[in-house]
Amino acid sequence: MIRKANLNDVDAIMDIIKQIIVEMKDSNNTQWDESYPKAENFEQDINEGCLYVDEFEGDLVGFICINDFQPEEYKKMNWISDEEALVIHRMGVNPKYRGKGKAKNLIRYAENLAMDNGIMYLKTDTNSMNIKMYNLFKKCGFRFAGQMEFMGKPDVFYCYDLKLDI
Repeated sequence: MIRKANLNDVDAIMDIIKQIIVEMKDSNNTQWDESYPKAENFEQDINEGCLYVDEFEGDLVGFICINDFQPEEYKKMNWISDEEALVIHRMGVNPKYRGKGKAKNLIRYAENLAMDNGIMYLKTDTNSMNIKMYNLFKKCGFRFAGQMEFMGKPDVFYCYDLKLDI
């Protein structure tokens, strides 16, 4: 069940983050590390009402931040459209629940949230070394929109977008 996150979820989210960081380091992915993301990032998302969590049998399975914030770097991308968009940030799934469609469910939730708000367009980005996210976006129908330098990371980030159908 996907629901809005609350401050009681932050510890479980950070436990998932720690596991994901280990996996990222093992695959030379520098997107997340000990300096980002931090609990404060998720607390701010919760306070802004844009963080959602997926629960299954009492476990926090995954999380996704969905809002309309677009980094300055997005202005240089080859987006499909200039229309209003929701943007997916800080998404992760507990490694023990991988391969069960949980990440795809989070993406579908973002699609439905956008459409429920009259928005027919999603944008997102991920580190070029984050093959798992790249494959997920591709599987969910996202289109490559360009690459950017971002957050002072050594690897470029890839941007993706998706026009939603009614």
